[in-house]
Amino acid sequence: MRLRFSRGVITIAIIVVVLAVGISVGLFHLLKRTKPLAVAPEPGCTVRTPLGKRELDFEQAEISATIAAVAARRRLPERAVVIAFATALQESKVYNLDYGDRDSVGVFQQRESQGWGTKKQLMDPVYATNKFFAALEKVKNYRKIPVAEAAQEVQRSAGGYAYAQHEPEAKLLAAAFTGRVPRAVHCWYPPGKKTPAPQPRTTEARKQLARALGSTAVTSERRGWLISAWLVSYSQKYALRQVGYAGATWKNDVKLENWQTGGKAGTTQVELS
Repeated sequence: MRLRFSRGVITIAIIVVVLAVGISVGLFHLLKRTKPLAVAPEPGCTVRTPLGKRELDFEQAEISATIAAVAARRRLPERAVVIAFATALQESKVYNLDYGDRDSVGVFQQRESQGWGTKKQLMDPVYATNKFFAALEKVKNYRKIPVAEAAQEVQRSAGGYAYAQHEPEAKLLAAAFTGRVPRAVHCWYPPGKKTPAPQPRTTEARKQLARALGSTAVTSERRGWLISAWLVSYSQKYALRQVGYAGATWKNDVKLENWQTGGKAGTTQVELS
């Protein structure tokens, strides 16, 4: 049986099809021009050196900065910092863990029963790092032997070979946090919605820096960048908004991915606010 359609029905059908095509084309071009909604990145830190890039959360960045500061206080070479980072990456992923195998705790998973200190002491990254370096300094030729071998001499781990896999990342972190590579540590955190906004706790920040580093005086440009990296890493904890050193400025600004050239800060002091 043949179906017959009037000219009116056919005309209406054609109009509907044309309108549908037109609307579809219009929506396509509209969506093409529309920019996607920007999504704020997660709070945290980015470490960049010629060796590569590494993302850290604030706890990892704070502990990394502390390890480098304690090493500087003890006047240890960068090699010692590399060994410490390789150890921390393997033992805790650079977190201050309150648990571990048997009674192991802290960044380096040191044990109270093995004479490293009390649990409370070992949960203090400054104390734990000092204990690690004190043991490392007793290792013969630790500056020349393989990183994994030096770490194992300190840790006496059941799987000492595992430290070797972290050496590349440890070198990247050491270059940044010791200050050898300038502007290497950049962090961001959401400022919050409190009114008025929390005031930067600069005095407290400097006090805690001194606890790890000793004197906070800038005696060399490398030391200045170490201090800068420490302050940026602890920016969230102390509500710091800006750090300036050697003609460069870090700001807690989600739009910025790096330190910016400019600012009045020279090389004799690290400015913070």
